Amino acid sequence: MVQFLFYAFAALTLAAALVILFTRNLLYAAFSLIFCFLGVAAIYVLSGADFLGVTQIVIYVGGVLILLIFGVMLTNRISAGPVLTGLHNQFLGYALPLGLLVLLLGTLGQLALPDWALRAEATGGLVQQSTVAPIGLQLMTQYILAFELAGLLLLLALIGSALLASPASEQGPATPLAPSPGAPSSTQPGTPS
Repeated sequence: MVQFLFYAFAALTLAAALVILFTRNLLYAAFSLIFCFLGVAAIYVLSGADFLGVTQIVIYVGGVLILLIFGVMLTNRISAGPVLTGLHNQFLGYALPLGLLVLLLGTLGQLALPDWALRAEATGGLVQQSTVAPIGLQLMTQYILAFELAGLLLLLALIGSALLASPASEQGPATPLAPSPGAPSSTQPGTPS
C-alpha cells in the first residue's frame, strides 16, 4: 500500500512538473506548482520525514505559492489578457534537467541506506517515529546559536522591509547625502568658494 501511494504521488509530482514545463499560461503553471509541492510533501511524509512534509506545505504551498498566484492573478487583471511566457532557451531547458537527472540517478545508485531504512526493510514494516522531537531538541541544544542568529536575521529583514515600504516624510531627509548632479552648489558664509 505504501509503495502504491509513493508511486501515485511521484506520478502526480511528475505530471504537475511536466504541466509547468510545457504550459505557456503562467496561472496554469502556478496552479500546477501547487500539486507539485503537495506531491513532494506527501513523498516526504511517506519517507518518514513528517516535519519536512509539513514545512513544505506551510512555507511553500501556504506562503510563497499563494503569494505568487495572487501576483499572477492581479497581473492578469491589469493587463486584460493572460500572461504568457515565450519559450526561450529550449535547448538549455531540456539539457540541464536531463543532466541533473543523470547525476542524481548516478548518485542515488551509490548511496547506502540509512539504519532506519535497513531496519524497516528487514522487518517489512514502517518506522513510525516522528522527526519533530529530535529536530526541536537539536535546535534548542546543539544549534541554538545558529537558530537565534537566523531569527535575528529574519527580524532585521522584516524591519528593513518595513522601512523601505513606508512612505517618506514630506520634509525629506534631514541632511542630503550628496548634491544632485547639475544642482547649483550652495556655499555657506565664511567658507571660501
